[in-house]
Amino acid sequence: MAGLSTSSIGRKYAMAISALLLLSFLVVHVSLNMISIFSKDSFNEASQFMGYNPFIQYFFQPILMIGVVFHFVMGLILEIKNNNARPIKYGMNTRSKNSTWMSRNMLITGFVILAFLGLHFYDFWMHEMNYKYIEILPENPSRYWIELHEKFADVWRVIIYVVAFVLLGLHLSHGFQSSFQSIGARHPKYTPFIKGFGTWFSILVPLAFIVIAIFHFVNQ
Repeated sequence: MAGLSTSSIGRKYAMAISALLLLSFLVVHVSLNMISIFSKDSFNEASQFMGYNPFIQYFFQPILMIGVVFHFVMGLILEIKNNNARPIKYGMNTRSKNSTWMSRNMLITGFVILAFLGLHFYDFWMHEMNYKYIEILPENPSRYWIELHEKFADVWRVIIYVVAFVLLGLHLSHGFQSSFQSIGARHPKYTPFIKGFGTWFSILVPLAFIVIAIFHFVNQ
């Protein structure tokens, strides 16, 4: 365990595992929210299940929150370690030649995404905690769609969400392949598939989120 947190390889491996957890969450999250475009009732049913399922609420949700914080902190540590290990002059002259803009700015996009997550938590998670545990209101399985719908009535909130999802796509475009490489999936046989799948993932998932936000805005 100590080696996992102190060695360079260990930190990258831990970073990759947390990234894969978050990638899995994105798939579940976007799939659930896409239902809101096609069926109010189905979205309400799925949201009610997610909102009151003990396994999701008391096991998976805390793990997810820890994963988000861990991923960001580990990314910050890796960035600092990498910068300290790189000679300044050498880094200035060669880093831009040997890496993409996205790989050099993962921390910046990560900061912006983290700030967006704060807004997202305020919009939905805090509201849910207030509804269930502070005001202790009775279960209302029909409330979820309209709550989601009303959040996107404000054009500025929609713009913020769209910008955040574009940055998420850029972050994923590098992070997806990097995560698999860090856990050992480096064989030339698999690299083209991982790279191609990662490219499509980094486009389609953020695009789906954008479509959801715009759909609810234009259908107010």
